Amino acid sequence: MREDVEALDIKDVTANWVNAAVLQRQIDDRIKALADLSHTPLFFGRLDYLHAPGAELAEGADGERFYIGRRHVHDADGDPMVIDWRAPVSQPFYRASQKDPMDIGLRRRFGYTGGELTAYEDEHLMDPAETARTSKLLQAEIERPRVGPMRDIVATIQPEQDEIVRAGLSGSVCVQGGPGTGKTAVGLHRVAYLLYAHRDRLARTGTLVIGPNRSFLHYIEQVLPALGELEVQQATVDDLVTKDVEVRGTDLAESALVKGDARMAEVLRRAIWSHVTPPTEPLVVVRGSRRWRVPAYELTDIVQELRDRDIRYGAAREALPQRIAHTVLVRMEQAGEAPDDRVQDAVARNPAVKAAVKTIWPPVDPAKLVLRLLNDPAFLAAHAEGILTADEQRTILSPKPARSVKSAKWTAADAVLIDEASDLVARTHSLGHVVLDEAQDLSPMQYRAVGRRCTTGSATVLGDLAQGTTPWATASWAEALRHLGKEEAVVEELTAGFRVPREVIAYASKLLPAISPGLAAVESVRETPGSLEVRESADLDADVVAACAAALTYEGSIGLIAADARIPALAAALEAAGHLYLAPGEETTKESRLTLVPASLAKGLEYDYVVLDEPAAVVEGEPDERTGLRRLYVALTRAVSGLQILHTTPLPPQLTP
Repeated sequence: MREDVEALDIKDVTANWVNAAVLQRQIDDRIKALADLSHTPLFFGRLDYLHAPGAELAEGADGERFYIGRRHVHDADGDPMVIDWRAPVSQPFYRASQKDPMDIGLRRRFGYTGGELTAYEDEHLMDPAETARTSKLLQAEIERPRVGPMRDIVATIQPEQDEIVRAGLSGSVCVQGGPGTGKTAVGLHRVAYLLYAHRDRLARTGTLVIGPNRSFLHYIEQVLPALGELEVQQATVDDLVTKDVEVRGTDLAESALVKGDARMAEVLRRAIWSHVTPPTEPLVVVRGSRRWRVPAYELTDIVQELRDRDIRYGAAREALPQRIAHTVLVRMEQAGEAPDDRVQDAVARNPAVKAAVKTIWPPVDPAKLVLRLLNDPAFLAAHAEGILTADEQRTILSPKPARSVKSAKWTAADAVLIDEASDLVARTHSLGHVVLDEAQDLSPMQYRAVGRRCTTGSATVLGDLAQGTTPWATASWAEALRHLGKEEAVVEELTAGFRVPREVIAYASKLLPAISPGLAAVESVRETPGSLEVRESADLDADVVAACAAALTYEGSIGLIAADARIPALAAALEAAGHLYLAPGEETTKESRLTLVPASLAKGLEYDYVVLDEPAAVVEGEPDERTGLRRLYVALTRAVSGLQILHTTPLPPQLTP
């Protein structure tokens, strides 16, 4: 298939060089999408239908067999050999059961080792004598060592996951899922499915995956290309809002909390619209020998009409000269003249009209506006009255006022305020679909920033309320969806855990009553005896290095997770012992399978074996106990096969027997 595309000759099929360039780019993208993936089989399943799909279910009718794979594969004659996992005919591979066989007589799963077919497993869904059982191949695929970046799960998607993946494009979905329930994979595969089912529409409107940090995005970046999808953008929230300013400062938690509050949107709205000044003088437009006068009260009516239309500040400002010009044209027509559109445009460009517009409706620079709010107590007080308390206003005022936008030490929260102000001036471009992962950590203002990117599209929101590790972490999905502008989104909950062993998730779940009361614990489907070890240490650094060395005797990736403040000491200990280590998100190599992970960057990552250093230090590294315990909950749930906890300081009381 790839050779056929490479052999295409487009010399005589395009009208000009522009068309040729566009077509050549599409061909290049197609070649990339058809690239061979080492150790990745083209098919992983087979479905034997009792009747051909779409045919009448008549007695004696011929059935049909389909092989299911990551992408569509056809032979030299164009006949399909492998059906794309996203096609409707593939759906029973994920959803059929003995209770609802979906006209499937046999479902076969194939097992591979290094790309070589090594096993297969059959389910006869119509045979009442065959009892339902857990698939050993499915279990083996889930437990396969994690080496390198995150991989796709097309061979192991579960029925409840498949329902979310195949949900329609028109509606938004929010997925609450505990550690190891596959919510990130579900979100990425949902993007792949939507691009398959609505390719033309999303090609025009665009898709975006938003992750919590660069390490996380690096970890997941190969999933969609492995499924043949190369055009999906990936970014963090900071990437979206820092295009106009450079973030060089940090906020205290108290300041960031107020800046991230949804009430700041109203403060910004008031501040921007305060620039509109009601006219006090009439406007006189001179054209040739004639003078046309527009009284102040008429100008006031025009301004009020534009304000009442509830459009963006910038759009209303652009409309003002045309509205004034229209009023002048009415005067001309009343005087017997016959002006046309060119005359109206000329009047709108008249120096007197331009001067009036500049006075009545001056341009607003979003960054300068936010700078003034954060540096001018009187300006802030005027527009925050009745919204922010005096203490809250003092909290967000800059301790050292900056002279200009360039010299200001903007923080991440400031950049979100500037993004909000920019949208009040000019509407933000909306995409067709946005996936927001680790959403529980966003502030209300950050939710608004993401929501602006999908006002005319839909969203897939992924997260776990128990893993909220910011002071402003959301308390409920209803609140988050309201700030996002997607109140109608359907909230789904994934409670079956596939990644974290049962013993480990049960231990971590001891923290749930303290960090997220009422949230259901994850029920792991994997029982791995001996997967958890908790040990007190007399020489922590030495014991941690020894634990990492022992873990490296096993196959797969190793993660050493520790409080951020402990990272330099552990890095030095590893180097002294001759162990090479990676940064979070970096791909494992033959030389190193060990990653040193600050607890603040552990979210969303997974490792076959995890060594957790000093849990109490992870908790103490956060501004409050609940946030610290949530950070610890994240660190405790990164392991796929085994978790070893080493400590000298007593464990948090929630984890003691």
